[in-house]
Amino acid sequence: MKSEKLLLYLLLAGIVAGGLCGWLLGETMTAWDWVGKLFLNSLMMLIVPLIVSSMIMAVAEMGDVRRLGRAGTLVMVYYLCTTAIAVLIGILMVNILQPGGGVSLGGIETIPERIVGKEKGIQDIVLSLVSPNIVAAAAKMEILPLIVFSLVFAGILTTLGERGRPVIRFFDGVNAAIMKMVRLIMWLAPLGVFALVASRLGQAGGGEGVATEVLKIGKYFMTVIIGLSIHGLIILPLILRFAGRRRVPPYAGGVLEALTTAWSTASSSATLPVTMRCLEERNHVSRRSTMLVTPLGATINMDGTALYEAVAAIFIAQAIGYPLGFGAQAIIFVTATLAAIGAAGIPEAGLVTMVIVLNAVGLPLEGIGLILTVDWFLDRFRTTVNVWGDAVGAAVMDRFLGDGPAGVAAGSKEG
Repeated sequence: MKSEKLLLYLLLAGIVAGGLCGWLLGETMTAWDWVGKLFLNSLMMLIVPLIVSSMIMAVAEMGDVRRLGRAGTLVMVYYLCTTAIAVLIGILMVNILQPGGGVSLGGIETIPERIVGKEKGIQDIVLSLVSPNIVAAAAKMEILPLIVFSLVFAGILTTLGERGRPVIRFFDGVNAAIMKMVRLIMWLAPLGVFALVASRLGQAGGGEGVATEVLKIGKYFMTVIIGLSIHGLIILPLILRFAGRRRVPPYAGGVLEALTTAWSTASSSATLPVTMRCLEERNHVSRRSTMLVTPLGATINMDGTALYEAVAAIFIAQAIGYPLGFGAQAIIFVTATLAAIGAAGIPEAGLVTMVIVLNAVGLPLEGIGLILTVDWFLDRFRTTVNVWGDAVGAAVMDRFLGDGPAGVAAGSKEG
């Protein structure tokens, strides 16, 4: 935890220093652009092994998929549905509010050739889920077929018993190694963030152009917050009330400690012990439901992260003057939903998986430099929504599995 806090402070220092240098020194800071590109390239280098190993281990940790039964199926359906709803809310909000309209990303205002003509129909989107050559797909950084292949491959591995265990252990080792590489690269993040922010603001004209850009980023910030608020304060409470049959205010009060921990740590995994204790002791969720739902939720349930990625990707497209059509936004919908499965355990998961989503539709990674100035703060809000989604899921499963208490207590069930 100490190292995570130190990294957060260094990232904040990088953002502040980059902002100040970009403001005061202007175009001089464009000379640092290569450092930012080096940082982004370092993340890109890990995307393929990260996707494959994270997806395989996320599924493998569930055990034999044939034995998940009704409980496991309900949990998976719940998480996929709530994540998909969150992404849809993000896409709707960013299209309605248009936060990228008139924003200059400095140096990448023109539409990159790689995304021109990428509009696809429904049949093209379905076909893009499967590649005839998975190695070629990896070489071309085609994300969706990699995700689909990894999920199916992992599911089959869990059914092979002893023969599948060595393969799972191999990918467990790969995943552990990649995680260490990600952590190592994230120690370069403060310098990379400094370079990205400073060079982007320098290209925007320094102090004269920064104030306008900050105001425009403020609209993006509010779009994400509004989207997270709709999902966290409206959608999830409705699910809790009607699917979980729990009274919202007392149930939310029962997990308030977990939610505040999530906001302060920006980590679903670090919050997990607090979440489980709050659910069992204060909201009287059965131990079976708590043990089934919350650890899995901390692994694959990333509603807030998925929503944020969808908003950020479309915002960047708007900022370069290329409004994405239905096909491209559908790809963002699918990619953000599925990428959330492998997001847990990745330091600064939103930043890493953002690279995956942008690359899926060919958007310029340089746009990340602009949104990094507020990413550290948004991370706390989206993590809180992630944990709140886990807590609501536990109540829903408690009802459908028939494990919940009958008494009237904090967040008790209502008929």
